[in-house]
Amino acid sequence: MAITDSISVSTKGRRDVLDITPDLSAIVKKHGVESGIVVVFVPGSTAALTTIEYEPGLKKDIDVYLDRLFPYGEPYHHHETWHDDNGSSHLQAAMLGPSITIPVVDGNLTLGTWQQVVLIDCDTRPRNRQLVVQMLM
Repeated sequence: MAITDSISVSTKGRRDVLDITPDLSAIVKKHGVESGIVVVFVPGSTAALTTIEYEPGLKKDIDVYLDRLFPYGEPYHHHETWHDDNGSSHLQAAMLGPSITIPVVDGNLTLGTWQQVVLIDCDTRPRNRQLVVQMLM
């Protein structure tokens, strides 16, 4: 059996990192999922999902190191196609990935003590995102 829900977020862009763990836990509780998996997916190609220890230092590290790999402002071929400025955003998000799967055991997300589920919006501008949450039991 599958249940589908969503999480709406507004981001600042430029590698904004948002902890969606409380929202995700609330959805699992709302639907009474006791055992199964939760898949979260972010539509679009300039945002990603992963897990981290959600703390200010690591949020800064994500920004610094993604910028070292794929800096904003470089001349990406993507800019030639669409005449925009977010080629780096697409590469950053592609490296991290658009989805995450988390087991649910005894009604709880199976996460480590310091592990939170985060959305990283790599786009160069603020965005409203609608994350798809699907629970399989």
